Amino acid sequence: MQTITTVAELRAALAKARDQRVGFVPTMGYLHDGHLALVEASRAQSDVTVVSIFVNPTQFGPTEDLSTYPRDFLRDEKLCRDAGVAIVFAPEAQEVYPAQYDTCVEAGELAKSLCGAFRPGHFRGVATVVCKLINMVQPDIAFFGQKDFQQFAVVRRMAIDLNLPIEIVTVPTVREPDGLAMSSRNRYLTTEERQRALAISRGLFAAEAELRAGERECEKLIAMARRHLDEIDRLQYLELVDAETLEPASNPLTHPAALCAAAYVGSTRLIDNVILKPQVSD
Repeated sequence: MQTITTVAELRAALAKARDQRVGFVPTMGYLHDGHLALVEASRAQSDVTVVSIFVNPTQFGPTEDLSTYPRDFLRDEKLCRDAGVAIVFAPEAQEVYPAQYDTCVEAGELAKSLCGAFRPGHFRGVATVVCKLINMVQPDIAFFGQKDFQQFAVVRRMAIDLNLPIEIVTVPTVREPDGLAMSSRNRYLTTEERQRALAISRGLFAAEAELRAGERECEKLIAMARRHLDEIDRLQYLELVDAETLEPASNPLTHPAALCAAAYVGSTRLIDNVILKPQVSD
């Protein structure tokens, strides 16, 4: 495995692999099994896997946790090596955003709801850095986790709209045995907060079970999830949206929809979702 910090080195290393299929997993580091599932998917669908580790400053708001975001590069490097990654790309901020940098990718309608309504500029930062990283790596395929469902939707739309020659793939959310969605921010939770955080996945799973039992009314599915959320400290949003457009899901539910939640447990903001796929009768 190579660890590379500059675009010039990266392109030189990948020049030797241009007759192979290159897979890309963009991360902000502090890797967990969710990230490693993306690596596994990349290794299954490509010949060479590149993982980027870059805590992107442009997607953090002024009061968010950029300075305290968890980092452990040596551990990340070992996990990547053990997982069969070919290249770790770990640029410094000035490599990604050099002096006089003055261009960004403005995400569109998909970025305005859900997290976008509460984190102004967040998806501009996400779209910009992902576009830049894709141009740096020039992969054939890139992998994103379902937990960040809106991010996946924004990136997929960006790739289509900007004619990027890449396939964007989503990988199902990886969870702890008790159902908590894996996240680098889980480390912020105290033992007591972590137990209360399980309310989020319990609520989402309850709505999923209600759908399997035959319920198709959107408000009833949302209400079922909300019934389980008493233990969280603050619910930022709980919305059922069309899985393609992120517009409010139509009633009754006949097409795949994402039930998405963002909530604070203590001072930690957590997001999660489930995809609801109604079975339509012949």
